[in-house]
Amino acid sequence: MGIRSQGLQAWVERLNQSELPALAGVVQDLQRLTQEQHASVQQLADVLLRDAALTSKVLRIGNSSYYNPSQEAIKTITRAIVMIGFDNVRLISLSVSLIDGLLDRAPRHQLQELLARSFHAAVQARNIAGYVMSRHEEEVFIAALLFNVGELAFWGCGGEQADELAEALAQPGAKAEEIIQDMLGTSFRQLTLGLAKCWNLGELVTLAHSAASSSDPGVRSVSLGVRISEAALDGWGSPQMGELVREYAGLTGVTEEDALQLILNSADEAVEVASTFGADKLCRLIPNTDPEQIRMQQAQRQASLLQPDLLMMQQALQDLGLMAARAGEVGLILETLLKGLHHGAGLERVMVAVLADQQTRFRVRSAIGETTQDWLETFVLPAEQPEQPHIFSYALRQRQSLWMGVPASYNLEDLVTQPIRHWLGKGMFFIAPLMAGSREIGVLYADCRVSGRALKHEQFVAFQRFTQLAGRCLDALAKRN
Repeated sequence: MGIRSQGLQAWVERLNQSELPALAGVVQDLQRLTQEQHASVQQLADVLLRDAALTSKVLRIGNSSYYNPSQEAIKTITRAIVMIGFDNVRLISLSVSLIDGLLDRAPRHQLQELLARSFHAAVQARNIAGYVMSRHEEEVFIAALLFNVGELAFWGCGGEQADELAEALAQPGAKAEEIIQDMLGTSFRQLTLGLAKCWNLGELVTLAHSAASSSDPGVRSVSLGVRISEAALDGWGSPQMGELVREYAGLTGVTEEDALQLILNSADEAVEVASTFGADKLCRLIPNTDPEQIRMQQAQRQASLLQPDLLMMQQALQDLGLMAARAGEVGLILETLLKGLHHGAGLERVMVAVLADQQTRFRVRSAIGETTQDWLETFVLPAEQPEQPHIFSYALRQRQSLWMGVPASYNLEDLVTQPIRHWLGKGMFFIAPLMAGSREIGVLYADCRVSGRALKHEQFVAFQRFTQLAGRCLDALAKRN
């Protein structure tokens, strides 16, 4: 006879003390670091280095093309934190601990299905958060991943009681909530909230369970991501999915057609994330986005559209890396930059506008994509206009990469002035400062206005990475000259 537990307290104690003490310890340590204002790289490295297996998995994932498109080798945890960011390393560590802590014990199908759904929810939620928040996307990912942590822990560690519950729930006409309450003496939701409190998972997990009334963008992102991952199990065309697509469009400000496309993109990305995290057996449990009718609808639209090419993107990042080390010439730097963003990241129009005429105006130095030829010949924008400040000089002055046209940057919409709209049209775009060390060169601009598609989170990540590398190349060149 295995251990029998009854009631919330008994379950929380059992999961913490006899079943999952190692996982609980890592989760608590990692969460504590977010609450501390000045958690250092060293503190995070120390938590991970206590567990050699976890350290090597985090390094393997940090070196994957998903997190490290430039494929610059990362050999230590501190280097990983510098290269892919504190929050990403924390997110990877937590996700890996959860997969290993649960899947290695009891790979029963309820656990696998729920874990696959949790990864799917996490990617959906993080990508929604990219539209409505200016930061904390990683926290949203973790909150959605752990949204059902009580039920995950139960299926992973419930032993005979999990077998009995599975059998009871499989009976025709079984009323799930009543049976769970009856057999466990608590509900899965209570168990999640109990563990969230005990493991110090922060209030986002707790708030997301009562999200109906919340206006907090993080809570809404988690709640919507979780509901999309559930509705997807009934098919992408289900009435419930239709409602969620409308809610997604309302929250992010994109059209319903784009909202569905973004949801499908996130589902594909979730498969990639699960496989990157070494959870291949979860990949086939994430709903496939490729049934015939979806393919047909998209096929007509995709025919004329530019698609990202990861290999080309990696090649361009690598080439820029070499030029940063060896000081390549300016024409080649710009050509590699534009090709990497256009053919690699799939951005339809890209331009470099530099400060010209004694730093008084922006002129287009190079551009790529349909309709960009005119820009080279005629685009001109005064650099400083006190009476009408604009986004080009703002991005350069603030040294900030911006994703315009999403709620996180709505407060800057006034800086997209009439002349800029005249040149570039309406809709989303990316803009970033181009610097050579501390010298202002100009700005990098990119959009997908040709087809009107929404820009994606991973394109913004690539855009920032290219901007950074181009800056290093220009700096090296300036030093050599």
